[in-house]
Order: sequence, then C-alpha cells, then structure tokens
Amino acid sequence: MKSIFNFFNKKRYSGDVVDLRQEFTRSANAFNNYVPSVIYGIYEHGTDLKVGECDLRLGMNEELYYAGQIGYRIYEPYRGHRFAYYACRILFGIARDEYGMNELLLTCSPENTPSRKTLENLGGILQENTDVPAWHWLYKRGETNKNIYLFTLT
Repeated sequence: MKSIFNFFNKKRYSGDVVDLRQEFTRSANAFNNYVPSVIYGIYEHGTDLKVGECDLRLGMNEELYYAGQIGYRIYEPYRGHRFAYYACRILFGIARDEYGMNELLLTCSPENTPSRKTLENLGGILQENTDVPAWHWLYKRGETNKNIYLFTLT
C-alpha cells in the first residue's frame, strides 16, 4: 500500500521560469494504446501556483504520430508567458536523461498559432503537414489536420 506521504514527496524539476512536478503516471493499457505516460503539473518557478499541465508519452505508435509524445495545456489566465515553451525544455531533458529518448515528435494544429510558435521556438523541424485519420480521437474532436515536428535531444 502506498504511503499517504508519497503525495508530498513528488519529484519536482526546477527550471528558470517554471518547475514541473510529477503528479502521476499512467501505465500502458488499452485506453492509452499501450503507451505509458508521466503527467506533470506546471508551476511558476519556486511557487505552488499551478499554471498548467503536461505529459510525456513514453513510446511511439500510429496514434501518437498525430497526437505527439508531449502534450501540454496552459490554463487560460496564464497564457502568453511562454510557460509551455519552458515546460517542454524541461521535458526534453527528462525524456533524454531519465528515459533514454533521443528524438521526440510533437504536433499541433496549423491554426493554433501559439502552439505552432512554441514548437518552432523550441527548434522543431517540420516533418509534414498531414490530415488526421477519421478513426483518431483528435479527428473526433475536430482536429483534422496536424503539423508534425521532429526534435533531436542532445
């Protein structure tokens, strides 16, 4: 049985502008197409003010080709401060150093200008713009086209 004190000992990764705190993990199962992921809260650096959340998906399959290996969401009141950019920089280090990943695919809808700029500012190389297949959960929520960016972790 997990100790209640594990709640207070969640790993925190410190950055210059934001910190990430590991909140939970999802093991590989049918729901996530057998790709485990780690979910982090995004906090203003050195505070307990949560400004968003992100996840690192530890694998690759056809579903993730369109959804990406990192997902992020900044809460509306905190948008416009490049928090997603800084969170991804920390996630790149975690992916490389803790999980041995040397490349990541991240995606965005072409019309999502803030996300597209985030991926470009992170140094992503646009691999293609592609239509999302009708079977994909992104398509079902109205995201029918994606830009696919490749990141080499050095």
